Amino acid sequence: MQAVRQSDLMSSCNQARSHRLGDTSRMGAVEGASRPYVSFEPTDPQVVTALLRLAGVGERDRVVDLGAGDGRIVVAAARDFGARGVGFEINPRLVSMARERARTAGVEDLAQFVQQDLFEADLRAATVVTLFLLPEVNVLLRPKLLAELAPGARIISHTHGMGDWRPEKTRHVRDPAGWYHRLHRWSIPVRALGTDDGR
Repeated sequence: MQAVRQSDLMSSCNQARSHRLGDTSRMGAVEGASRPYVSFEPTDPQVVTALLRLAGVGERDRVVDLGAGDGRIVVAAARDFGARGVGFEINPRLVSMARERARTAGVEDLAQFVQQDLFEADLRAATVVTLFLLPEVNVLLRPKLLAELAPGARIISHTHGMGDWRPEKTRHVRDPAGWYHRLHRWSIPVRALGTDDGR
């Protein structure tokens, strides 16, 4: 039984990666994008809830979703946890969908969406950052995350790691279709004197 579950887990993670690799070789696939474009793949609502719980999201948090897609993570953070949030998304069609999702959920005052390259997003006010990107994109983002986020801020990545920065927690979540999803959590460390980051 355990072997079957592990096999399912590996297959689902590989499937998620293959789906999202499809568009990553296209530079500037959407006008304004300056780096490889990561295709949008919707996250199952149960997985959204699990990742927000893994982050320990509450009313005092400001959640930033980099590559927000249709806005479901930021909207769920506002609707279900009372958190403020901002989603950064380069695709204007998805930004419009996200804003409509926030209006429908009645959380326009808490959930905002900005059409912008995620590498240009201002993260300084964020207490939680969520990612569903690619391993190479996560690694490119890592210096920005460490430089801009305050100590104690949490980062949650769906499926992929952050190079040699090991997560403090990893959780596996099964969606209604039977696929397993791997969620990683990191916290920004206290910066040591004379260093760029405290790891």
